[in-house]
Amino acid sequence: MMLNSTSSTLSYFILEAYVHVGTLRYFYFIITAMLYVVIVIVNTSLVVVICSNRSLHEPMYLFLCSLFVNELYGSTGLFPFLLVQILSDIHTVAAPLCFLQIFCLYSYANIELCNLAVMSYDRYLAICCPLQYNTRWTFNKVFIFIVVIWLYSFVRCIINISLNIRLTLCGNVINSLYCRNYLIIKLACSDTHVNNIHGLFGVVLSILVPLLPILFSYMRILRVCFSGSKQTRQKAVSTCTPHLASLLNFSFGCLFEILQSRFDMSGVPRAMQIILSLYFVILQPLLNPIIYGMQMSKIRNTCKRLFCCKMMISHREPMLT
Repeated sequence: MMLNSTSSTLSYFILEAYVHVGTLRYFYFIITAMLYVVIVIVNTSLVVVICSNRSLHEPMYLFLCSLFVNELYGSTGLFPFLLVQILSDIHTVAAPLCFLQIFCLYSYANIELCNLAVMSYDRYLAICCPLQYNTRWTFNKVFIFIVVIWLYSFVRCIINISLNIRLTLCGNVINSLYCRNYLIIKLACSDTHVNNIHGLFGVVLSILVPLLPILFSYMRILRVCFSGSKQTRQKAVSTCTPHLASLLNFSFGCLFEILQSRFDMSGVPRAMQIILSLYFVILQPLLNPIIYGMQMSKIRNTCKRLFCCKMMISHREPMLT
């Protein structure tokens, strides 16, 4: 369907990636809903555990809290939309909702990477400068860093959306399961030089800038490990493994997303295309709580204590009655 109108007057987009699956739609709906429920429960639980326990009000756990809140934010920007589309016979999305989804998913990705970059610097301070850790990372500094990460990501995405809205579009068909910034730009029949320049500049800001503190931190950590004792190396491995696992998982997800958007994937099986396009919004919120919950002894012990307390209270109540 071809349209000769600007995106500001365009009423809807058609999502071409959805195929008619008949009664299997209910199976896909149940699987998707279960994934969303699990993501919400585990991430919300960890946010509550960190916020309610004063012993976890340390820089690393506060950054983790920001990370888990972002997982909830990003998955909420996708899963309710997917659930509606799976049950729908007509796969369309209103233009304002499409731009809102782009804002949510792209700001989620930006916040995630920036948060992981700051967490790598936190690991560097904990391993290389343990005696100065509390003086360098005060509560106010941590709070300011978290606020800046979120505001910076929101402002960047607002600029991005405002540049897209001004484009004149010659079509409204998107070959995707959800709205993507690059695919909308490809529909434009007006000048997109500003969008392309901003997109290139955005890649530098979104990838290279967070990459610098990550490389700096891990280069310093490796130097300390090679020159330090066995105990230092063991501490580095135990504290950096969850962060590295989360960073690599998210990097792979972003790489798959870029490949999906910018290259012809017609040779890839349809099921694999769907998995790759949803990887960065599904696997990261699912794996992060497991990675950090299993590796961080303080979080594990706090969860056990809270669970045991609730079990004891539930056992006492029938006895009192």
